[in-house]
Amino acid sequence: MTAVALVFAGLAALLHVYIWVMESLTWTSPKTRATFGTSAEEAEATKELAYNQGFYNLFLAVVTAIGIGFIAADHDDVGAALVFTGAGSMVAAGLVLLLSSPDKARAALTQLTFPAIAVVVLAISLL
Repeated sequence: MTAVALVFAGLAALLHVYIWVMESLTWTSPKTRATFGTSAEEAEATKELAYNQGFYNLFLAVVTAIGIGFIAADHDDVGAALVFTGAGSMVAAGLVLLLSSPDKARAALTQLTFPAIAVVVLAISLL
């Protein structure tokens, strides 16, 4: 069961790396603007904020990936703490988006589903 949790944690980390790319590297591109529903003017005005926010997503992905590595190296306590921190923060951020911007429910659910599954399955596997 731990392996299933780590697969979902890994998918969550990969998704958040992709979000980092969009927010920090391609924010003003037409494809990213279409994904986030922003105009060229809005994207240009918010690119510094998006750049910073993208790095939060990257850091959560890195923490989660390091946790996966620790579990793979049989350091389950440290690894689980890191996966719970990284993936749990992804879930919390998705919930904040869902509650603060209900019109972005699809994005919020996309952001929080993989990490939520990882957290629940990892918790069950450690019982």
